[in-house]
Amino acid sequence: MVVILLAFGLYITVRLGFIQIRKFTHGLKVVTGFYDDPDDEGDINHFQALTTALSATVGIGNIAGVALAIHIGGPGALFWMWITAIFGMAIKYTEVTLAQEYRETNPDGTVSGGPMYYIERGLGSNWKWLAVAFSISAAICAFLTGNAVQANTVADVMQSDFQISTWVTGLVTASLVAAVILGGIKRIGKVTSKLVPFMGVLYVAGAVVILLLNYDQVLPAFGTIISYAFNPMAGALGVGSGTLMLTLSFGVQRGIFSNEAGQGSAPIAHSAAKTDEPVREGVVALLEPLIDTLIICTMTGLVIVSTGAWDMQHKAAVNPATDSFSYTLTEGTANKSEVQSLYFSNGIPENGTMEHYNAPVDTMFTDANYSSPFTGRIELTESKNSDDYVVGDVYTKDGTELSTLYGGVVESGAPLTVRAFEIGLSPLFAGGGFLVTFAVLLFAISTSISWSYYGDRAAQYLFGFESIFWYRLAFVAMHFFGAVATLTTIWAFGDVMLGLMAFFNIVALFALSGKVYQITKSYFNKEHETPES
Repeated sequence: MVVILLAFGLYITVRLGFIQIRKFTHGLKVVTGFYDDPDDEGDINHFQALTTALSATVGIGNIAGVALAIHIGGPGALFWMWITAIFGMAIKYTEVTLAQEYRETNPDGTVSGGPMYYIERGLGSNWKWLAVAFSISAAICAFLTGNAVQANTVADVMQSDFQISTWVTGLVTASLVAAVILGGIKRIGKVTSKLVPFMGVLYVAGAVVILLLNYDQVLPAFGTIISYAFNPMAGALGVGSGTLMLTLSFGVQRGIFSNEAGQGSAPIAHSAAKTDEPVREGVVALLEPLIDTLIICTMTGLVIVSTGAWDMQHKAAVNPATDSFSYTLTEGTANKSEVQSLYFSNGIPENGTMEHYNAPVDTMFTDANYSSPFTGRIELTESKNSDDYVVGDVYTKDGTELSTLYGGVVESGAPLTVRAFEIGLSPLFAGGGFLVTFAVLLFAISTSISWSYYGDRAAQYLFGFESIFWYRLAFVAMHFFGAVATLTTIWAFGDVMLGLMAFFNIVALFALSGKVYQITKSYFNKEHETPES
């Protein structure tokens, strides 16, 4: 999927003559309201359409996705995210222009658009099956990845950081989401037009402060990113790939799925914009990958690299049974059903290794003050389906059972970004990681709000206009369920639906690329819109 999306991005960039560069200033002109006409058909203005799409795009991927890419692919992965964003700008232009061209007016005067409409109306009724397939995938993905997973992330953070029960968090966030989405796209647009700039500026401002405090490390960080993009090396603790293919592929993957170019979600939001010129909303949409990846993701990456947080151990309370830990034993050949033990003396494993995200852990302690080294054992059972060990109970030498140990671990995902902000802001104040925590809360809630609109437009296409209200009610209920449930399977299934959305959409984009070329050429050849504008 990543290869196909990137290939289309390269193809459409060349065919449209690098429109993301030539018409970038025109996009800025449109989004600032120069061409706004309240009498044009549509529901929200250009800026509100952009922020609605951005509120779904800017989210956990900008915080956790970048950190994951750097952890697995090394700092060089960020460079390939930049390259992906440049091509993603052309992809966004293409799909949003098509969404505007083929949108429909609803019985209540609002509009609906997106891949399902340009597939059926652009390719013909013989392709309706593809439009239906996209809509099914979008409705399910909105329910799961765009909603339940976001609620679960917020509830997890609130429970771990502030010991707030998941059901309490779920009730609060579900109420907030309901209050916004039950008011429709106009209320969603009003909320996101205020929330997205606020949360984006707040997060970027925090990152800029860190970079100013570490100004002497910024240029070396850029050098490391570019150098590791073509000559990747594993970090001192084994972090990063050390192979070009993994660095490149993971950077491209996280870049595409961070800015959602080609996935077919953003066109649904942009199709609601007030305009009589599809190209105008297209040039607005090409700004998204710039904001999402080239600005916000870059800020995250620079903070992680410049502070050195990506390749160091961080003190943390850990549960040895979580999937991020792996174990090896250097002695003993027990049967798969037989319990074995990894023994510790003064915090150091004696008969094997304990790793976190495949990097060695530092000395383990039994207390949060890191004053009592762990002496005891972690019981392990060999998995019947793999060579990994399943962790059982943890006991001290005197037989006391423990659920938590404390020690130095290499982090990945959102916790790595939290650690980087804590390190970066420590000269000013402690607890800089709470800025990231706050950003996670805002990003996750705004993502749910926007994805509700994507899902209800898909439901409308499948079941009719009357289904929208019932879909929104079910969406709110699913949000609460996501906050209190364990979502491993739901997360995986939602990702599958996201991949299918992109696949069905990219087929249509290839097929309709000629139409986009014609619309683009016609628009910029008009007397009122010269090619230089």
